[in-house]
Amino acid sequence: MLLQWSQECDAGECTKCPFDHWSYGERDRCVPKVLEFLSYNEPLGILLVITAAMLSTLTVCILTIFIKYQDTPIIKATNRELSYILLVSLISCFLCSLVFIGQPSTLSCLLRQIFFIMAFSISISSVLAKTIMVILAFKAIRLNSPLRKWLGPAIPRNIVGLCLIFQMSICSLWLHRSPPFLILNNLNHKIIYECNEGQKIFFYVTLGFMGFLAMISFLVAFLARNLPGSFNEAKLITFSMLIFCSVWISFIPASLSTSGKYTVAVQIFAILASSTGLISCIFLPKCYIILLRPEENRREFLSDRKKNNRSA
Repeated sequence: MLLQWSQECDAGECTKCPFDHWSYGERDRCVPKVLEFLSYNEPLGILLVITAAMLSTLTVCILTIFIKYQDTPIIKATNRELSYILLVSLISCFLCSLVFIGQPSTLSCLLRQIFFIMAFSISISSVLAKTIMVILAFKAIRLNSPLRKWLGPAIPRNIVGLCLIFQMSICSLWLHRSPPFLILNNLNHKIIYECNEGQKIFFYVTLGFMGFLAMISFLVAFLARNLPGSFNEAKLITFSMLIFCSVWISFIPASLSTSGKYTVAVQIFAILASSTGLISCIFLPKCYIILLRPEENRREFLSDRKKNNRSA
């Protein structure tokens, strides 16, 4: 609504305030409207930036540990290549939250959801590939098992690649049919900078696909949690997927009940919380053994535990 003002009382004509101003008090002057967006300078923005920076630094440290101890049994037993892919994608997940902070622009509105979707698609597809490889490794214990030929790197690469191609196709169609764009929500005394996601069906389809992959990973890992093995990741994956699904199921009602910069803050929190769940459940237990229990990171120890699991 355009507001008017006049320097004279009971004036016959008033001057319209500009788009980014509003008529203040007795409507004798125009005052600039407050620009509202999640800023780097406000406490909430600073807290989220610091959290994202700390978590991404932690992930880089974990990746460094895995590279340094890549020839140890515990890392070999948990598929090194998939671990590297998952860690790099989690670094991208933490960093993509920074794109949501700051004054939105046409470019940032295009990059926000696409960056987030692609980074998380790689992460969840990597977890799914890890889960499937746990099952295949158990089923191919026997030397004459025909499943042994599937234990190479081709299967996990294909799983990650197919999931990534599917999400890229949806994102390409999204950008072609109804790309996100910047909108200015003009209220009485403030202007809210927001990114309109275009046709939200594309956003929910990509989010639903990630949820579908997470649910498959959770179910398969839950069924394989008690399988014997030198280092069975199924239990760790089960807990990580439980946290991931819980966070994003909670995100939907939380985002619908908020508006403006708080909706953005809710999504950033969901990104950081779900990524932290993956890091904490899948990688921190391995780092604990590598750094603090090196005697358990030996082939003899893992072999003894494997025999004990079989006898039990």
